[in-house]
Amino acid sequence: MKTRDRILECSLMLFNQKGEPNVSTLEIANEMGISPGNLYYHFHGKEPLVLGLFERFQNELAPLLSPPEDVQLEIEDCWLFLHLIAERLAHYRFLFQDLSNLTGRLPKLERGIRLWLNTLKQALAQLLAQLHVQQQLRSDTQELGQLVEQITLTLLFSLDYQRVLGQHGEPRLVVYQVMLLLAPHLQEDARCAAVLLAERYLHD
Repeated sequence: MKTRDRILECSLMLFNQKGEPNVSTLEIANEMGISPGNLYYHFHGKEPLVLGLFERFQNELAPLLSPPEDVQLEIEDCWLFLHLIAERLAHYRFLFQDLSNLTGRLPKLERGIRLWLNTLKQALAQLLAQLHVQQQLRSDTQELGQLVEQITLTLLFSLDYQRVLGQHGEPRLVVYQVMLLLAPHLQEDARCAAVLLAERYLHD
């Protein structure tokens, strides 16, 4: 693994463990056993580190947020879509533990987060629209717009909410919560399948 990638991996580990504000570049260098100058050669401070990790986060999720328009969706596909997003959010959880503070200090990150959120919401809206076309959803356009907002908020902040409550922060609980948000908007057969899938996934 290249030194740059090793620095990103170490930074991600420390940021997730301690919170980004509590980790210095000197601590990252010491953890890796390299000189501060070597780290500085690759990243001129913490802001480029955070932006580098956010770029990697975006790249890992990009294929998922650009699904084919003609794909035929089942409830299991919705679960898998949410599961993969929740896993990536958990893997890069430091980005969302104090999002307003982090983006307030890093304007470039704030712009990037806003663009990414728009992409996420567009993907969610497309997913719901496809379910609607396939007559698996019974809600109108306005209700589905609100559902997109509720799902987005749950995805972003449920892990941190669990942490505040003293829990570990389980992606499966996030997916369970989102599936239960979706269930009341589904037709009966799809609703029963979604609830059953969510319960099985939570307790598996």
